[in-house]
Amino acid sequence: MQVTLLGTGAADGWPNPWCGCASCADARLHRQQRRPTSALVDGVLLLDLAPGVPPDGIPLAGVRTVLITHAHPDHCSPFSLLWRRWARRPEKLVVVGPAPVLEACRPWLAPDDPVDLVEIVPGGSLQCGDHLVRALHGDHEVPTVLYDVTGPDGGRLLYATDTGPLPEPTLAAAHGAAYDLVLMEETFGDVVDHGTRHLDLASFPRELDRLRGVGAVTGQTDVVAVHLGHHNPPRHALEARLAAHGARLVDDGTTIVTGGRRGAGSTGHA
Repeated sequence: MQVTLLGTGAADGWPNPWCGCASCADARLHRQQRRPTSALVDGVLLLDLAPGVPPDGIPLAGVRTVLITHAHPDHCSPFSLLWRRWARRPEKLVVVGPAPVLEACRPWLAPDDPVDLVEIVPGGSLQCGDHLVRALHGDHEVPTVLYDVTGPDGGRLLYATDTGPLPEPTLAAAHGAAYDLVLMEETFGDVVDHGTRHLDLASFPRELDRLRGVGAVTGQTDVVAVHLGHHNPPRHALEARLAAHGARLVDDGTTIVTGGRRGAGSTGHA
């Protein structure tokens, strides 16, 4: 399975354009811009419909399924569906998400658009071409699902944003999954009194430990922190703190190639 991170930032990106904090200043100094989080799987499956265009001219022409976690605008930006119409794509596109996601997308579609809207709820599953998609419970302010994706080579991905502490049904569903790749949010860094259903540098390692406890994260799992906001420390400090918990950062535009079950769980990075 080949996973390209189109964005790794929180809703406001990082740096936040209105902010002059040390983390934002460091990001600007190093020309490090993080877009709202989304990912492209094997060129055909898009995780979240983030606002803006992908980095480095990465094309979405091959996408046949869009999996949207929830209706907040950094994850569900249906204006992008209008861009697809302007490109006159004739292929069928399937947009999957909770009911509020479909309601947000529907006004942006013309009657003859080749787009199907498919509702999914926690516990549901869907075969999307060669990929098996399972929807897991998220803990967020609006109806939200997390996505468990198995590729044609047996590689398995957990896309876990936006969410607070993982609900027990999610841990049960992930029992023994031994994911090859986990993309898990870490929004608020050292701000732990945010009062939102997101993770921070105190809760992120606790959730990783819970996933390890049920065999969802193993010694072979590549854990990448996403949905990163400017309340985190500057990059080099954050890298060290995540590494202490067996996780890492990647830049927007990074492609991660997992070997899947046939590759003995090996993971390569580009």
